[in-house]
Amino acid sequence: MENIRPAAVAGSFYPASSSALLSTIEQAFKHAVPVVHTRCPKALILPHAGFVYSGAIAASGYQYLLPYRERIRRVVLIGPSHRVGFHGLALSSADYFETPLGTVKIDQNAQQLLLEMEGVQIIDEAHTNEHSLEVQLPFMQHVLDDFTLIPIVTGDAQPELVARVIETLWGGPETIIIVSSDLSHFHGYETAKRLDVCTSKAITSLDYKQVHSNDACGCIGVRGLLYFAQHHRLAASIIDVRNSADTAGDKESVVGYGSYLFEEVFSV
Repeated sequence: MENIRPAAVAGSFYPASSSALLSTIEQAFKHAVPVVHTRCPKALILPHAGFVYSGAIAASGYQYLLPYRERIRRVVLIGPSHRVGFHGLALSSADYFETPLGTVKIDQNAQQLLLEMEGVQIIDEAHTNEHSLEVQLPFMQHVLDDFTLIPIVTGDAQPELVARVIETLWGGPETIIIVSSDLSHFHGYETAKRLDVCTSKAITSLDYKQVHSNDACGCIGVRGLLYFAQHHRLAASIIDVRNSADTAGDKESVVGYGSYLFEEVFSV
């Protein structure tokens, strides 16, 4: 019998019906920033709030995958735990993750490789109600064709562990790494913009030591990706940085969102 992790936040973070969800995603792409180039990223950092708040910023990043929808066959998705505390990294025992757009198959062979690492284990409770991974899936289903997923929830973990996971699953052009993270939380508009500019500078500089939990809720995954990037000739660039006041909220207490692109730098 197949083990399916059902959608937990459909109807709250995004619409529960497939038609309404597709319409919402299409609107998000209409409000995305223009594409700067057509090179395929190897990794992305993307936000994970309700679609009304962060959907357009996420779409700004996901649109870079559209020209490569047939080539990308595997997504390594790393996001923070908001509800369950634990040490290390948590995989799921599910065979599929479900959204209103259908199911996504879990790459069990890849998960078995990760389970050989100290600090990586199956913790279903970390996945059951976690939105940081789930809200990425409808975008993936919209922009990619057939693909498998390796869903990883981060607990208390060092960047070196996250980097080892990324290295193990790096693969070739068939694999994309997506780190799910929002930026600053619950500051006034101008303060949030200033803080998010500093975090964006740390990301594009690959300075993992300057990204902390108050800068990005997915800082564990972000720090791990930046640590890996330092040692593997990756360049990072900003795609889109906005906050909830720019999209659907007031300026008194905002949450920041950013999309960042990482590409491999090859010697000439």
